[in-house]
Amino acid sequence: MTEAEFQTLLQRYLDNQCTAEERASVERWYARLDEVEAHTLSSQNQEAVEDAIWQRLVHSEVLPSTGGRVIRHPASFWQSAPLKWIAALLVVGATLGVFFSLNLWPNQQEASQVAANQGWILRYNQTQQVQTFTLPDSSVITLHPGSRLRYQAAFTGPRREVHLQGEAFFKVHKNPAQPFLVFTKQVVTTVLGTSFRVKAYTGSSEASVAVREGKVAVQARKDAKLDITPAQPATTGVLLLPNEQVVYSANSRHLKKQLVTKPLILRPQTFEFEERPVTEVLTTLEKAYGVDIVYDKTKLTGCTVSISFDNETLFEKLGLLCKSLGARYTLTNEKIVFHSTGCEMSALRK
Repeated sequence: MTEAEFQTLLQRYLDNQCTAEERASVERWYARLDEVEAHTLSSQNQEAVEDAIWQRLVHSEVLPSTGGRVIRHPASFWQSAPLKWIAALLVVGATLGVFFSLNLWPNQQEASQVAANQGWILRYNQTQQVQTFTLPDSSVITLHPGSRLRYQAAFTGPRREVHLQGEAFFKVHKNPAQPFLVFTKQVVTTVLGTSFRVKAYTGSSEASVAVREGKVAVQARKDAKLDITPAQPATTGVLLLPNEQVVYSANSRHLKKQLVTKPLILRPQTFEFEERPVTEVLTTLEKAYGVDIVYDKTKLTGCTVSISFDNETLFEKLGLLCKSLGARYTLTNEKIVFHSTGCEMSALRK
């Protein structure tokens, strides 16, 4: 199919004059939009295309979202579709060179599967506040302003799948028999039941996933294996534990694992130390935050400290400890490296 022919097909789709096979092909193309490189469409045109086709796909029984956009019945869409959507769809015909060169046109079997699967809901947070709602499986989603999430009205089959543009916090209902997958343009996140944040805004070259509790497996979207789980992660992916995050760069196509900016206390501990070994303080911080702190035990042998911590963050606590010992720390991926030449200063009392 040439680009001109595809442009004509899009117009017939808008006019609701497609055959069932042609309509399935357009909808399958839409489902693969996230897999096409960002330069095939401008962000504005791509969002307009997605809005237009989503209006055609969703069912009339979509639940309204307080403060968000309510999806109309498909018939009302065809009667009042804004001209900018029609124009945006026609612009696609002039920008599909990369699409066709990447051989992303679906076969008939794939297209028919999409056409038959229309029970989707779109949530779009157009307010200035976060919105919290519950999915059909009892998972709780907090959707940030300007973000959108689409998901099935009923989770059936071997997986629970949602698609995110923007930022959201997920508290997933545990179900080992049905993994929960979050798709963004850049990455696929797989969980069994946990809480985590995903950030992947349109137009950004980066996406990040941060875990609060449980385990999360993250893969690059391209060639992702959808049957993996946190218990059996992909060799090319990254397994995240609480207080860990991964950042994916579209430029380098690399998943970088690291600690979150402000690790949370996972296991409360007593943070008052009176002439206690420095190694005991470091071990306590490791247990409290679930992090790995690497240090030379021989250099800290015999070193004690008197110090107490209150509401400081993990890195503020480490800063105070370093100040008391004349030491320093560095971050290496998801580990903290504590550098000390021994006991050089008197203990800090706080």
